[in-house]
Amino acid sequence: MSLPTVVTTEWLAAHLGEPDLRAIDATWYLPTLKRDARAEYVTAHVPGAVYFDIDAIKDTSNPLPHMLPDADSFAAAVGALGIAAGDRVVVYGQKYLIASARVWWSFRVFGHDQVAVLDGGFPKWKAEGRPVESGAVTPQPRRFAARLRPELVRDLGRIRANVDTRREQVVDARSHGRFVGTEPEPRGGMRSGHIPGSVCLPYDRLFRPEDGTLLPAAALREVFGKAGVEAGRPVVTTCGSGVSAAVLALGLHVVGRPEVPVYDGSWAEWGGRTDTPVEI
Repeated sequence: MSLPTVVTTEWLAAHLGEPDLRAIDATWYLPTLKRDARAEYVTAHVPGAVYFDIDAIKDTSNPLPHMLPDADSFAAAVGALGIAAGDRVVVYGQKYLIASARVWWSFRVFGHDQVAVLDGGFPKWKAEGRPVESGAVTPQPRRFAARLRPELVRDLGRIRANVDTRREQVVDARSHGRFVGTEPEPRGGMRSGHIPGSVCLPYDRLFRPEDGTLLPAAALREVFGKAGVEAGRPVVTTCGSGVSAAVLALGLHVVGRPEVPVYDGSWAEWGGRTDTPVEI
């Protein structure tokens, strides 16, 4: 049975425990929030869910935050979480699919399309009184295969070249204040502003405010259109460090644009340099 891009809490409750279904807790917070995501996972999580730490399963040689690891490292880390190549994977996180969409995108980058995100995340699951368990899950390691799909990733060189060509439309998931430089960046040492030629679409606009679930496809198309995202033009998404950019990529996937890449370094890379052009 193939997975849709997004599954409901009802769907997960009905399928949880099936032998080929794996649940992943991808809870993550910006360092400025001073919350311990792993500790929160140990306190309460969906039964059987393993914890995927985007700050640990990363390119450890790169000083930028949670950059993608290579395929072999990703495969080893995911296999250690008890996930095999043929498994269906459901990822959940906190409000507005942070950072479940990042993990969803990472699985797809490494060739695993049998992955979905839980709509409304763990907050909705808990609010509905669904079962939770405490303690860390220690699964039996399994064999996972990973193959990089470079078309789903953009790096500094590609984004730099695109500033001149404008072949791809860059859509920025950060707040409007950060985009125009009226709000400070949460990470020190960052310049303010945005990549020249990009448009701003804060990721939280893709959700219903009452319960944090994703808007239906027709409403998503309207949101993207109002932000200036052109339907017939290739798109790449960016944000502060490649996390909320994946939320936009997921939203575009839902409306029928499945091959939208994410700029992995995002503003942590672009805004942290002195040799990249910036608009305010």
